[in-house]
Amino acid sequence: MWVVRPRSFAVDDLAYAIQELLFPGVSGLAVTAVYGTGPGMRVEARCTPPAVACPGCEQEAARVHSSYLRFPVDLSAAGRTVTVALRVRRFFCDSAPCPRRTFVEQVPGLTRRHGQVTERLRNTLGVLGLAPAGRAGARMAGHLGVPFSRSTLLRRVMDLPDPAATAPRAVGVDDFALRRGHVYGTVVIDADTHQVLDLLPERDADTLIPWLEGHPEIEVICRDRSGAYADAAATAAPQAQQVADRFHLWQNLATATEKTVAAYREHLKTLTLDATAPEPAWETPLPEESDDHNGPGHEEKLDEGKEDNPTGKFADRARAHHALVHELLAQGMSLRGTAQHLGWGRHTVQRYARAARWQDMVKGRKPPRRTKLDPFKPYLEHRWTEEQGQVTILDLHREITERGWRGHYSLVRDWIRRALPDYEKAPPPPPTPSVRQVTGLLTRHPGTLTEDDKLLRKAVLARSPELATAADLVSSFAEMLTTLSGTDLPAWINQAAAANLPGISSFATGLHSDYDAVTAGLTTHWNSGPVEGAVNRIKMLKRQMFGRAGFDLLRKRVLLS
Repeated sequence: MWVVRPRSFAVDDLAYAIQELLFPGVSGLAVTAVYGTGPGMRVEARCTPPAVACPGCEQEAARVHSSYLRFPVDLSAAGRTVTVALRVRRFFCDSAPCPRRTFVEQVPGLTRRHGQVTERLRNTLGVLGLAPAGRAGARMAGHLGVPFSRSTLLRRVMDLPDPAATAPRAVGVDDFALRRGHVYGTVVIDADTHQVLDLLPERDADTLIPWLEGHPEIEVICRDRSGAYADAAATAAPQAQQVADRFHLWQNLATATEKTVAAYREHLKTLTLDATAPEPAWETPLPEESDDHNGPGHEEKLDEGKEDNPTGKFADRARAHHALVHELLAQGMSLRGTAQHLGWGRHTVQRYARAARWQDMVKGRKPPRRTKLDPFKPYLEHRWTEEQGQVTILDLHREITERGWRGHYSLVRDWIRRALPDYEKAPPPPPTPSVRQVTGLLTRHPGTLTEDDKLLRKAVLARSPELATAADLVSSFAEMLTTLSGTDLPAWINQAAAANLPGISSFATGLHSDYDAVTAGLTTHWNSGPVEGAVNRIKMLKRQMFGRAGFDLLRKRVLLS
């Protein structure tokens, strides 16, 4: 245990240095002693002002009623928990009109009424609650020497004041899910600085209108195609220009295109793709080349070994090995010694030694095992030969099942493919492209399509003139989006409406109800991209709080972090 008591005049400089070290910028405070005991540290201090203003009437009072000790917890120092033993005084308020009779002095920047921690520790806990949230913040606080629970950290977050109000010129508005599919809110951001301005608990016009009325300086409102936000902007901010977001416009067009493709899905069932180019001759393996590998040629050479005078690599190897083993045995070497000398297995040497002729090594194959399909094999061979391969395996399986077969279809299929002559597995027909797949071919950027996608897209457009028209409309609308040539919108709407396509024509007609906002979205640089980024950040904060993200706490974290 160590104690520092700066009481003599000789150590005034030391007392000042300790006070500036522990409480920098805090006035009206004098450190009287510092104790160190184990993992903790205690700082004794007292208040020094001769007179203090009453919090009720703001009149200064100098008459002391009494004093007592407060023990607020402070930030840790050098890994030690710090407790301040602060002696505060209670004063009489001598002002007659004041309802207070006594009050306790506070140290600005250090304490507050009923506070059990210092102000700087309170702010630090708020920062810990903002950044890593409750559980992670509590673990971090423990490592910093100020162990507090996650609930305390979240309360400190709620105690933090909201950021100062700003006067935005352009805002972005979009919805976000508090409970996906059930409860949604509204996020408002500054379209210039991309800072979140506020979170609203609902996504209807009645919730957004009061907020917009409180900000008459707004000139631009970026939004999606939601009718609620359009009505709120027209009611509360008629002076602002509404801008329909280009991403949501493209999303609406993609949905309309999917409806168009679904209406003509019958055209997709009879597609004929262009034949691919034949494989170059120099990449096709020659029949002779396959004999040098352990592939089909290897099996043929094993079959050749069944003859009395087999030929091939296996026969030559068997002849040489048989002669070598018998020569070593004739010299008096044992089976084990021969195996060790040749580096072979003992059983391999034993098989060569027992074979009188080398031909017996290639002729001594075991007969195939009997299976439960053997009684039906003659019938299957007869039916296959009779129909000359026109009967299907499924038909044969059905026929032998009627004759007593109780096995699985796969056993019949595998035997027919392996044993019956002239069986060639027919290539499966190309799958019919789905509605979603064709929609992607029409709405994706051509540069992202593979060669197969391009062939399929070409076949789809050649098969269906209606889908070819839809592809042209999608491409022209995409050009307006990327080049901000919204002046071509009236011509595009007329062309799409005249095409009479389900989905796309309805989308084009619906643009008239939001024409000004759509035109602004296709001609100005304003968009809702930053709003979508804010929504993604809100999702991350919700996941970080593991279900404790109530609206008030979520709003506080989004605005301050």
